[in-house]
Amino acid sequence: MDRINETFQRLAAQKEKALVGFVTAGDPNPAVSKQIISAMCRSGLDILELGVPFSDPTADGPVIQRSSERALKKGTTLSTVLDMTADLRKETEVPVIIFSYYNPIFSYGVESFYRAAVDAGADGVLVVDLPPEESDELTACWTGKGFSLIRLVAPTTPPERVAVITTAASGFVYLVSMTGVTGSAGLQTDPIADLCLRVRKTTTLPVCVGFGISTADDVARVSKAADGVVIGSAFERLIEENLDNPGLPELVAERVRQYKAATRV
Repeated sequence: MDRINETFQRLAAQKEKALVGFVTAGDPNPAVSKQIISAMCRSGLDILELGVPFSDPTADGPVIQRSSERALKKGTTLSTVLDMTADLRKETEVPVIIFSYYNPIFSYGVESFYRAAVDAGADGVLVVDLPPEESDELTACWTGKGFSLIRLVAPTTPPERVAVITTAASGFVYLVSMTGVTGSAGLQTDPIADLCLRVRKTTTLPVCVGFGISTADDVARVSKAADGVVIGSAFERLIEENLDNPGLPELVAERVRQYKAATRV
């Protein structure tokens, strides 16, 4: 069994939901970023989404856009992200998902990316702008079963397309809570519960909800309906507010502990 499945089975037995945390790799610089992700994994994070900084992050709001700009200015590349993953794997079994747009992977080489990601100890990839109809180019060279392709479902996705997307997914399904970009306000719990039910009719994979979740209260409310909660902009906002603070890794770790406590339902 792979690390993602093991994580969800362990959490279900413990009556907990998954805390999935996103940060942009290399923000505010690669050295501090390594300290941050290490501290997050030691503090209760269940799954790490490690973002590849990209110059045109169209699905992301201004907070994550600025984090990408900072990381790019510090020279962070996809190779940097894979090196960080390999270093992290030496100290933790927390699943790592490489979160990227397709351009960096295509430029790196899809087969080279797969082999390097597996060798680094990554557990899967989420490619924001790669629809199922175009993803064979990426997955045709995947020779093992332990590397997942996480798929996105939006509130506006028609039911028949939800089935197409979830059939092609593995690991878990990332359910976008609202229309808009990451970091948007206006989280509404009732529509999320309905969306989770719609997705579960098409798949047995865990359903994790992201976009617009920023407080422990948000985590507790969403955890009642979903198998996991994804938080990105709130972590990146905390990083942005403490760029020169030497205690930044511990600040992020404390935030992880607060969110994780709210996943116990």
